[in-house]
Amino acid sequence: MQNTSEEQLQIRLITKQELFAVPDVPLSVPAIIDCKSLNDLVNQLLKESNSDFLKPKDFDFLVLGELLRVTLVEHLQEHNISSETTVDVEYLERTPAPEPEESILHDDWVSGLQTTDKWILTGCYDNSVNIWTTHGKNITSQKEHKSIVKAVTWIDQANPSKGFVSVSHDLTGIIWSWEPEKDKITPKIALRGHERGVDSVGVSPNSNRIATGGWDTNLKLWSASLDDDGGEPAQKRLKGSSSSSLSVRTPLNTLKGHKETISSINWLDNNVVCTASMDHTIKLWDAELCGLKSEIVGQKAYLSSSWSPLSNTLIASSADRHIRLYDPRSSEGSLCKTTFTSHSLWVSCVTWSKYDPHLFMSGGYDLAVKLWDTRSPKAPLYNLQGHQGQVLGVDWSNNKYLVSGGCDNSVHIFKNKHMQ
Repeated sequence: MQNTSEEQLQIRLITKQELFAVPDVPLSVPAIIDCKSLNDLVNQLLKESNSDFLKPKDFDFLVLGELLRVTLVEHLQEHNISSETTVDVEYLERTPAPEPEESILHDDWVSGLQTTDKWILTGCYDNSVNIWTTHGKNITSQKEHKSIVKAVTWIDQANPSKGFVSVSHDLTGIIWSWEPEKDKITPKIALRGHERGVDSVGVSPNSNRIATGGWDTNLKLWSASLDDDGGEPAQKRLKGSSSSSLSVRTPLNTLKGHKETISSINWLDNNVVCTASMDHTIKLWDAELCGLKSEIVGQKAYLSSSWSPLSNTLIASSADRHIRLYDPRSSEGSLCKTTFTSHSLWVSCVTWSKYDPHLFMSGGYDLAVKLWDTRSPKAPLYNLQGHQGQVLGVDWSNNKYLVSGGCDNSVHIFKNKHMQ
């Protein structure tokens, strides 16, 4: 039997990036070749076949749908593939490490955040909502809630002037107007109907409806209109509000079914809402018929989830160290397709890239923020350092910036060096 260190494998180097294509011929390489050696090989072939190729590139290598993180022969053995077959090795430019850009200090824990092209919206444990520039300058702050703000979201990320929503443990949500030309936010409408603290919020893709969930276990749907009637029943002014213009809106519908806190909300489309809960379930709801469509039953309480319209898949984090990927619309939607493990404590928050179907972020109680590729489930692409406290929120709505907030009262901004 041939020694593994002497064994040779037949491979074909292929790429979808025509700029970096090499001659399509079978190559014989050592079985113990790894990512670094393959990278050297591709760069050498590019240099030989293209005299204009001067600066070496960093490549990653896909074998059997997964990024190579061990030797090639070990990778084949893990997938029960014979080493006697010719192996297709696809190479692609490696996602570069995001660079630390800014750190924004708040007065208290940062529990919710979301970016647009120019702004970062944050919600904090001191009851405040805040708007910052992506370069870390504070534009405005206001305390309208009477308890901690748990989540915030823009009504239309492409058009921030349509306002935003915040939800709080004071049992309410608030729809705010945002006037960028005046650097002014104004609380307009209080969403009244929950009986306990509100933890999660999501806005439909067409920006018409808001979904909220919290400790009363109910999912509530609301009009997202900034107009005073909003298609709702007659309203009344909110007593005790610091804003004389704040009026009350009641929910369009209430959907019951969860047994514990609704920790996370995603709209899959304009009619389907996905909720993740501490009751170990993820539920899909028909927002038109106001009924349950399907559910995923897990082993632990779900803390966070994120839906990608690019890949039509859902990632969810639980009260353990793992992140799980589901395809909730498939016939096997309740089955976990992939598990991602690297955090040492509970994973408190996850979010997809809005621009790449393979990339997502996670944050945990281990103070860590991680950048993942779905094709590398055993290890993240990068660990983004900086937090001195538990991470409570992550966001990648603006392709330029990966942002995170947490118990160290700070928002960290990392610049994405891989702009598509």
